[in-house]
Amino acid sequence: MKNLETTFMGIKLDNPVILGASNMSSHPDQLKKAEQQGVGAVVYKTLFEEQVQLENLQLDERLSQYEHIHAEMTSTHPDMDFSDIDYHLTRLRKAKESLSVPVFASLNAVNGESWISYAKMIEQTGVDGIEVNLYQTPVDFDISSENIENNQINIVEGIKKAVSIPVSVKLSSDYTNILHFVKRLDEANVDSVVLFNAFFQPDIDIQKEKHKKVFNLTQSGDYKQTLRYTGMLYGNIKADICSSRGIFNGDDALKLILSGATAVQVVSSVYKYGVERIATIKNDITEWMQRKGYNSLDEFRGKLANCNLDKNEHSLVYKRAQYVDLMLTSDTIFGNFQ
Repeated sequence: MKNLETTFMGIKLDNPVILGASNMSSHPDQLKKAEQQGVGAVVYKTLFEEQVQLENLQLDERLSQYEHIHAEMTSTHPDMDFSDIDYHLTRLRKAKESLSVPVFASLNAVNGESWISYAKMIEQTGVDGIEVNLYQTPVDFDISSENIENNQINIVEGIKKAVSIPVSVKLSSDYTNILHFVKRLDEANVDSVVLFNAFFQPDIDIQKEKHKKVFNLTQSGDYKQTLRYTGMLYGNIKADICSSRGIFNGDDALKLILSGATAVQVVSSVYKYGVERIATIKNDITEWMQRKGYNSLDEFRGKLANCNLDKNEHSLVYKRAQYVDLMLTSDTIFGNFQ
């Protein structure tokens, strides 16, 4: 048997395939199936602060509907301020207790105090670590990117001080200099970084002339930007690098491990092809290692990272020079369209 052991947040996993945070990862039956398919770990569905706030507002509206009927009626209801959080935490605890593989929580909050408060609550469930999901779409024209980044670093540092379990940070690819920001996270002693988040994007129904909700699954090949930054970060930070976005088969996972990933997260491929895709990716990795004569992931992890390329290739493959070379030879590669 080939050794597929690796790490995420510094915790040893039997293999590098992680089921990422999604609605799917909150269903006990799906989690059990993922475990049966040999998943290395799971990241439970994200707890969003806005969702809790919205549900509390909706509850307040429902209760206030009856105030004119009986003045004391609302006082007969229990305090529901944290009922939705309690429900999430209870399910998270049960998931941890029912699975033999590591279980990580995912958290996205808005207010600084909420990040710390929720992180402490999550730690009490017994999970193996917290994935801090820095999902934020700038909507204020007057806030600079520096202020946003400083605030996010403060959040991460606050969580690290508040809990004793490992902390990972899942990132957007939209930072001006992702390398610099990840370096700051590394200096804040995060245990892992996850590259990259696949965000919700708005859409419009042109017939109804209204906005519509769409489920944005990644597509095959979407891993390429992740590969670029995984390859440049490897060897330059202490934190584990977990690659995400557009990983559909073992070949995709292998490319990211060769560029330096310690683990990969899958979501869209499992939505499209079922949890059986997890076993397929694992088998693809094992078969490739067998053909290549590798016995462990450590033997080839980062082999094609930027820091391990020779002088002729160094800084060319992952940066602008490769793009320039591609454009200069585009007639040869793509043909003459004139």
